[in-house]
Amino acid sequence: MQQRLSFNWTALALRGVVAIVFGIIAIVLPGITLGALILLFAAYALVDGVSHVITGFRQPSGNSPDWLLIATGVVGIAIGVVAAVLPGITALFLLAIIGAWAIVIGALEIVAAYRLRKEISGEWLLTIDGVISIAFGIYILVFPGAGALALVLLIGLYAIISGVTLLGLAFRMRSMADRMGGDRRGSPTPVA
Repeated sequence: MQQRLSFNWTALALRGVVAIVFGIIAIVLPGITLGALILLFAAYALVDGVSHVITGFRQPSGNSPDWLLIATGVVGIAIGVVAAVLPGITALFLLAIIGAWAIVIGALEIVAAYRLRKEISGEWLLTIDGVISIAFGIYILVFPGAGALALVLLIGLYAIISGVTLLGLAFRMRSMADRMGGDRRGSPTPVA
């Protein structure tokens, strides 16, 4: 798994950048409509899900797909599609979708970090991201009436923190890829 993650550090970095951009947009433009928020969330969930699926399937030769990453990606894609196809859903339903998605993603990230604990030294970053995701999801489900502006700001803050954490992990994985003989684009260096 360590080799797969170091090989796919660019997908992890992309997830981090998309999360940060999504978070900044949500904070800078808090007056966006619920429909726009739904579409922004759908886009984020779709990109995040596709990134997970690609990372799950893309690995150095000889390694089997990581079905946990693929399942995580499928959940993200499904939630993104539901949010995009049904933009007229109520705010409460959107909160339930976002909360459930954050809890599932957080739990899967903690499981992945647990699996990595013997292979890398930076797994705690993934654990922190998982804990933040679960806490965010629980908060959204427990306090759905916190207000639209507060919700947008909270979602933006969550996305930025999660994105920074994922970028930190991506750069750790890039360093690991460099040490293992890969190039800086996330592809293994051909051996002559």
